[in-house]
Amino acid sequence: MLNKAITKHEETSQMYLEYWKLYSHMGTWQFWVIFVCLFALPLIVLYFTIDREKIFLIGFYGFNINVWLTFVANIGTGIGWWDYPYMLIPIISTGFSVNSAFVPVLFMLVYQWTLNNKKNFYFYSLLTAIILTFVLDPLLVSFDFLTFSKEFNYFLLLLIYTSIFLFSKLITSIFVYMQKTKNKQPSA
Repeated sequence: MLNKAITKHEETSQMYLEYWKLYSHMGTWQFWVIFVCLFALPLIVLYFTIDREKIFLIGFYGFNINVWLTFVANIGTGIGWWDYPYMLIPIISTGFSVNSAFVPVLFMLVYQWTLNNKKNFYFYSLLTAIILTFVLDPLLVSFDFLTFSKEFNYFLLLLIYTSIFLFSKLITSIFVYMQKTKNKQPSA
């Protein structure tokens, strides 16, 4: 059975590659919108705006966002809740540019802003999740960069974004706490 699953996975990967060659290659406007607006531009903005004194803290938080978004995107595409008709990389069908650049960078910049301006992280991160859910994602859907199944709805997406930023903040806070108490190792 495992060999059959591996064969099906290889066939699916080949189909995604063929699909990319036909509809999502470097000669399409969709590829360039994804590459420039959702991948390169956010990373360039981050490069010039990230607080260098807090770069590891903010980067660690953003990495967490990236990991959990990618994990959830794999599940969502795997069970058919959503899909990304246009891909930056043909064998990665999980919205690589959105989940690895745009959304993490946005949450990183919000986190940085709340730290530097002593604002409520939870309020502004929730506001960011609401904007992503009810502005960005409907925009992506309208341009066919993202499709949802009939069973999926935007409220579930808001719960996903909210859970991800809360879990990422929790993990980041645990690591910050461990760093602050590094000399207070528990005795064996």
